[in-house]
Amino acid sequence: MNPPVNPPPAPDSPRSSQSPPPTGVQGDLEMELFGLATSLYNLGTTVIADSTKDRDKPGGGKPVAQRVNEVVNHLATLDEMAQHMNIMVPMQVLTDIDNSRNPMNVTRDRIERAATENQFMNGKIAAIESYHTYLNEALIQSFPDIAPYLTEQPPTEVPHSQ
Repeated sequence: MNPPVNPPPAPDSPRSSQSPPPTGVQGDLEMELFGLATSLYNLGTTVIADSTKDRDKPGGGKPVAQRVNEVVNHLATLDEMAQHMNIMVPMQVLTDIDNSRNPMNVTRDRIERAATENQFMNGKIAAIESYHTYLNEALIQSFPDIAPYLTEQPPTEVPHSQ
């Protein structure tokens, strides 16, 4: 018999990352934000699932009120945690969020673009080095007396940033 398989999360539901949260205050903040995201998702699904027939019954809106209270509690906890934190968030991250762009996707795109530009520059460097070699060979053939001045000198190393 196969063990039960957990169904994948709904397309828009909050998912925890594969890595564990950091320890300390930042880990607590990450877990609280994940709890807020989950509460907001649950509130949305509760509102959608709340049918008109349940609203007419006494106490029909109770699950929605409970979900709203959960969201408010998470926001209150986050506000309290904010009093004890001094974390700077880059303005570009906030702008990306305001423009409905996931900062993780933006970061991935920037890394991919930097890698592509790096490959392009490495190609240019290789082409210049190849041209330098061919030019020196042609100059030595045409002007043998300048050969001692055109001996191959090791290229200067440029420190690579990571």
